[in-house]
Amino acid sequence: QVRVSESGGGVVQAGGSLRLSCADSRRTFSNNGVGWFRQAPGKEREFVAAINWRGGSTAYADSAKGRFTISREIAKNTVYLQMNSLKPEDTAVYYCAVARSSVASTSQSSYQYWGQGTQVTVSS
Repeated sequence: QVRVSESGGGVVQAGGSLRLSCADSRRTFSNNGVGWFRQAPGKEREFVAAINWRGGSTAYADSAKGRFTISREIAKNTVYLQMNSLKPEDTAVYYCAVARSSVASTSQSSYQYWGQGTQVTVSS
């Protein structure tokens, strides 16, 4: 079974940067798409970014375009989310998820394995 874990969250001032990591300790998601989602207090979980299995195709939510970059390091079986120009509205728990297929899907229903999440707090 795939097990993924997120790291890299924390507290940052508005305008700052964070890099989140999603690692698969069992090295089993190398053929799958991987996505990042987030859930702010009192809101539904929403799509942030996704990458296909080889890293050649990506997708972003409008709120992430131009500020966030998703990438994957196949040799390390790790997917990253580089977040720049952070805003207070980016405050949320960020989740990494592994897709059922190899594509970069924006739909939560396409994902079958989820991490526990990492908290990102952006102060104004």
